[in-house]
Amino acid sequence: MSATSLPEIREAEAPPAIAAIYTGLNEGIGIGQVNLIWRHAAALPGVLDWLCAQAAPALASGAAAAARDRITAAITLPSSAPAPAAVPAGIAALVEVYHRGNTTNLGLLTAILLRQQGMAPGAPMVPAARGPMLSAPPPLPRLTALAPALQAQIHTLTAAHELSDGAVVPSLYLHLALWPDVLARLPDMLAPLRADGGLAHWRDTAVEAAHLAAPGLIAALGAAPALPSALPAFLTRLEVFVREVIPGMVPVGLFLRRALG
Repeated sequence: MSATSLPEIREAEAPPAIAAIYTGLNEGIGIGQVNLIWRHAAALPGVLDWLCAQAAPALASGAAAAARDRITAAITLPSSAPAPAAVPAGIAALVEVYHRGNTTNLGLLTAILLRQQGMAPGAPMVPAARGPMLSAPPPLPRLTALAPALQAQIHTLTAAHELSDGAVVPSLYLHLALWPDVLARLPDMLAPLRADGGLAHWRDTAVEAAHLAAPGLIAALGAAPALPSALPAFLTRLEVFVREVIPGMVPVGLFLRRALG
């Protein structure tokens, strides 16, 4: 994900200590980029360390991958629209990166948030394989650096998610600005997914799946460090991410993944 005004530390700008944490996250999830919620946490003193101390054991054990697979399996999508003609090969790879990142982060961050809110651990999850390491996508553009027409297309795509946090723009849409012809066709591609309120339905299905997986995933989390002073404000934003932002992009990623074959 990326945002118009959300504080973040991007990978190219990260000091050594944060860059090392980013590398560990990338290896644990199996993707070559760090998603926005982690980059935002890095901009808040102590928050990234607090998150990663809990997340790292669940990533290493395969519990986070198991939750990822449960969330994916819970979503039954409508028929895909035909993919645009001559879709560049890089787009299918990009969608795969976002699919794995979003589904893993949804399960993992939901569990961390619910444990902080008092949920007890359940029976440990049967671990799953992380999967092969996926290549890093091209550098993520900055929204303000794009042509006005591309910015307008991205805002239109984002509006369909009805997010309560107006600062957030899904990074998949921002990344697809590197392929303007495909970005322009995306509303037609996603029309079956959005018909009759479908996007909200599959978003809520992803949230429910993450909640069902949470007790088993909590059992795999590491110990939570002392609470950083910036944590209360971050947790408010994290709740928006795990209830709206990330689960809204999970069905989009799955739909495009299938459409692009």
